[in-house]
Amino acid sequence: MLYRHLLVSNPQAANLMCLSSTPHSLMSSALSLLLVFKTNSAYQRFSEGRKIWENIINLSRDMYRMINLYELEMGRSKRRRLQRLLAAFPYLLRHRIRPNLIMHRVDDIKNIRDPENSIVLYQDKAANDLDPELAAVATQEEKEGKSRRKRRPLYWVDKRTLPWRLLPPNALEPCARSQNRPLWVCDRMAQEIRSIPDGPCFTSRERLTIISKVEKLSNSIGSCERIHQTAVPLNYARHSLRALSIWLFTLPFCLVESLEFVTAPAIFLVSWLMFGVYEIGYSIEDPFQGTLRLSVLCDTIRRDVLADEVIRNTAFERESPKKSTVAKQVPQQASNGDIEERDEEREYEEMEMKPKDKVSKSKNANGSGAVVEELFVLPSKNAIWDESDGSVTTVKQQDQEAKRP
Repeated sequence: MLYRHLLVSNPQAANLMCLSSTPHSLMSSALSLLLVFKTNSAYQRFSEGRKIWENIINLSRDMYRMINLYELEMGRSKRRRLQRLLAAFPYLLRHRIRPNLIMHRVDDIKNIRDPENSIVLYQDKAANDLDPELAAVATQEEKEGKSRRKRRPLYWVDKRTLPWRLLPPNALEPCARSQNRPLWVCDRMAQEIRSIPDGPCFTSRERLTIISKVEKLSNSIGSCERIHQTAVPLNYARHSLRALSIWLFTLPFCLVESLEFVTAPAIFLVSWLMFGVYEIGYSIEDPFQGTLRLSVLCDTIRRDVLADEVIRNTAFERESPKKSTVAKQVPQQASNGDIEERDEEREYEEMEMKPKDKVSKSKNANGSGAVVEELFVLPSKNAIWDESDGSVTTVKQQDQEAKRP
């Protein structure tokens, strides 16, 4: 509207109001490089954070498998303690890289503390490695030899919530007093594994294998802290934002001559697009602050380690060989598919327990005349591979060759 008014009243001012599009065309290439580099670096951090947590999930599953395989050597109580510590580890790591997630100040009037069902914690609010307050406290700590936790306010959490209810009773208080709680859990798991006595099935090799997985979990703590505490260089972020703001602020003066009243909607769309790209890169620089759904990943580890314990333990049980059974009476309510599936299972069991070369037939108890056939013995069961000429000879053929003069 101002351009249309000046175009009628003062054409020279209207001409001065319009800018050439050449500077914007030259600047757009440099601006695109800044935005692309920022977005790529931010997505690289996001992808690395997801890979770290994928590694944590895989290590937790592998360690759960190992402690179940050697339950007889370590004892049921120790195995349960290791499971609970392993299930609590991802939650404690999540709280470390997302400080004040469920904490409340001790002197908070709105959230009154219940001393019986709560536990006192120290705050850990290290947002990055350039925190001036932390640097001052660290200097005082080096000079006076005092712990920096005395300068931190006290917080409390409900010990009936996750992950505190997962910790063993004797580990709750020491873990709460620790500065780095996921690292404390790794140390306690290593100590539990080290105290397992040697046996015929559990030696130093198995012990070092399980401890190596604990070490990898400890390494994941440092990897998460590196992403969380190391931000993108501030000068680079400011330079990108300033360049984008100048480019968008002067863009209407380049479009007003050709678009006139459509200039405002066009600038709105372009600004929404460019600032949206910048905001996406800014939001995924630290993927642990809401971009990654860490609660879902933590719940996945807890289910794999504790919730599905009854079902998964069936994989570690030794099955005793079943006795061969003849065809039993099938209830009339069963469907045809169930009858065929049970007949196939009986045929497989009878073939495994009593292999025969003949075909035997038996009738059901209800006289329906259903035939259960036993398959022939496969040659691969009693066959021996002869590496000399690559042929397969059965046991009977070897016996006949041995009796020949």
